[in-house]
Amino acid sequence: MGSSLVEWVAVALALSYVLLATRQSLWCWPAAGASGAIYLLLFARAGLTMQAALQGFYVAMSVYGWISWRASHGQPGELSVSAWPLGRHLAAAAFVIVATVANVYLLAGDENPLVRYADSFVAWGSVIATWMMTRKVVENWLYWMVFDLVAAALYFSQGFHATAGLFLVYIVLAVRGYLQWRKCLVKPGRGVGVEPVTDAR
Repeated sequence: MGSSLVEWVAVALALSYVLLATRQSLWCWPAAGASGAIYLLLFARAGLTMQAALQGFYVAMSVYGWISWRASHGQPGELSVSAWPLGRHLAAAAFVIVATVANVYLLAGDENPLVRYADSFVAWGSVIATWMMTRKVVENWLYWMVFDLVAAALYFSQGFHATAGLFLVYIVLAVRGYLQWRKCLVKPGRGVGVEPVTDAR
């Protein structure tokens, strides 16, 4: 299956989302919502159940992300980049593993088992990473590096070649996003961090 024009539009919007997110721009969220809506239809037609459901989650979270970032922009209590403690990361990892295994057994089908595991792992991992993004948790970029690599292999195997290429680009952008957000990280015990890079136009 070749890459369609519709898929390329979704790719362009998804790439815009990540580029804008590295700058902490509010406009990353409309791009994410539009891309998610297109991919929802594409993945549903391809039978990637969890990826289609994930796109619905992205659309909903794009609304939440916009409201969350918009509400605090320019305010004294503006949402700042922060880091999670180790315990929270361990809990997140445990959640992704348990949810992935449970998902595969509950939605067992005729697909290759590796495809089902990859589909579920990317979906549940992305749920956690997206939530972290909406709360400006700096490690979200590290999570994305792992999930994007698995997603690239999954999408390539299913014929979404343009999307697979996009997710390889995502890994590079995740490194950039992590380094940029690290500069804005609020240090423990300090009321303010380095002035964040924002673009709310």
